[in-house]
Amino acid sequence: MTFTERLKSLKSTHRRELVRFGKFLVVGAIGAVVDFSVLNLGIQVFHLAKWLANTFSFSAAVFSNFTWNRLWTYPESRSLPYFPQLGQFLLVNLAGYGINQVVFLSLDRWVFSSWGTWGYNISKAIAIGVVLFWNFFVNRVWTYRKVA
Repeated sequence: MTFTERLKSLKSTHRRELVRFGKFLVVGAIGAVVDFSVLNLGIQVFHLAKWLANTFSFSAAVFSNFTWNRLWTYPESRSLPYFPQLGQFLLVNLAGYGINQVVFLSLDRWVFSSWGTWGYNISKAIAIGVVLFWNFFVNRVWTYRKVA
């Protein structure tokens, strides 16, 4: 393969990954809507502790994200067994949950505590942003590594 051919191949691969990352962001945005909705419902309607509401909201978003990533971001992965892939995705997100919980609760308590509803929602937005990169890269190299 010539240098020019390798360069074109590399460019095509990077373009494909950028498109995939864009799809991952759209799926993440859908997940964020689910996450914020369940979080606020849990806190404001059901009067759950913030850590528990965050647990439920994060879990709902994870299942939404897995479904949409399998169907749209990584459609080639549908040929792979469902439960092992779900297990890997859940393990990655379990670590993401820990990161999310620490960032969310720390910011809510130490930075935005006097901001009320805005405070915990801003804390949640920052936590989602931090975990986004963890989830994309670890899922890409582990959960979806067999996807070209």
